[in-house]
Amino acid sequence: MITVHHLETSRSQRVLWLLEELGLPYELKVYARDPRSRLAPPELKKIHPLGKSPVITDGDETIAESGAIIEYLAERYGAQAGGELAQLVPKPGTPAHRQCRFWMHYAEGSLMNWLVMKLVFISIPRQPMPFFVKPIARQLCAKVIERLIEPNVLGALAFMEDHLSRNPWFAGEALSIADFQMSFAVEAALTRGTDTTPYPHVRAFRDRMNARPAYQRALQRGGPVIAKL
Repeated sequence: MITVHHLETSRSQRVLWLLEELGLPYELKVYARDPRSRLAPPELKKIHPLGKSPVITDGDETIAESGAIIEYLAERYGAQAGGELAQLVPKPGTPAHRQCRFWMHYAEGSLMNWLVMKLVFISIPRQPMPFFVKPIARQLCAKVIERLIEPNVLGALAFMEDHLSRNPWFAGEALSIADFQMSFAVEAALTRGTDTTPYPHVRAFRDRMNARPAYQRALQRGGPVIAKL
């Protein structure tokens, strides 16, 4: 039996979505974030030394990192998938395979760095601090977001918009593991106070994803994807 060690409002939601699409039975263990720091609880270190989520156990296997988990599930269980899920991992050497590999790396290697930075700098002025420091922190964080972070987020959204204007899914015509890996980043990019009007194809991707019954089941089991600030 697969066990998913799931931290609330975290990237492990995309693992639940894949499991639901594959129709695999799994046990869900939910961990709450520290209410002040918003960090994972120390109990997760008993599962994996990094103490982070997502982590899954499958028999004697313990796998961390969402990209590695998604690849593991697709390699071990994807062959049983048919229909729309038959190309979870596109055939090597094809354009779809190259696109799939690119977006699998892009999600965490480039995009999430800026989204996490934006979340941190939005959150800093809301932390407890002397009253006379708060206006300075608010102004400084706003400048960092405006001059450094937001241009990179907007550049990423424009890049995804161009690609999705020509492809319904990230690897091309068929749903692939790249869509699961990109799902959290897309949700975050469209949520953190950015005007999403210029990105109708990115929003359409999110809508297609959200409308899938398996995605809805994952939400019911794992809770919201993005935390409210």
